[in-house]
Amino acid sequence: MTMKNQITTVMNVKENEIKVMRIDNEDYISLTDLARYKNPNNPSDVIKKWLSNYDTIEFLGLWEELSNEDFNLAEFRLIKEEAPKKSFTMSSSQWCTRVNAKGLIASKGKYSVGTFAHSDIALEFASWIDNLFKLYVIKEFKRLKYNESYQEKIEWSVRRSLSKTNYRIHTDSIKENIIPKLTDKQKKYIR
Repeated sequence: MTMKNQITTVMNVKENEIKVMRIDNEDYISLTDLARYKNPNNPSDVIKKWLSNYDTIEFLGLWEELSNEDFNLAEFRLIKEEAPKKSFTMSSSQWCTRVNAKGLIASKGKYSVGTFAHSDIALEFASWIDNLFKLYVIKEFKRLKYNESYQEKIEWSVRRSLSKTNYRIHTDSIKENIIPKLTDKQKKYIR
């Protein structure tokens, strides 16, 4: 899954800007932005620590099983066996590559936009960071979705009104310019 040319909006939660991307009609929230709440200088460490937690691996595996038909279940089972060990670490790019994940999207490199996660997963991550922070994220996310829904209703209403007006203009134009004007003599021959 690629992050190029996707619709991005921004939520403001407790003075933190958090990007939300729309990919295939699903919302993906920036884990990197969420992690900045905990560690503004190195958010990738927060994500890596969360991903190295056994409960997180179990949750991600369940989510992928339910939502991803291309999920590599065999590789997930290997990861699940490794996860309880003290030396276990997992990065978002490792997770994505090893299990063919759909719930996380990781980008690397100098101009990386960070790690994004499906909204279900991102909210789980937010609760791991801080329960109060998660509630603020949920509240802001709901507000964002409500505003999008309201905007769509307005756009639908405007498109409907334009279509109605255009229909009238087109039919009147056809009557005046395309349909020939018949004389009384010609009208006698039409049944």
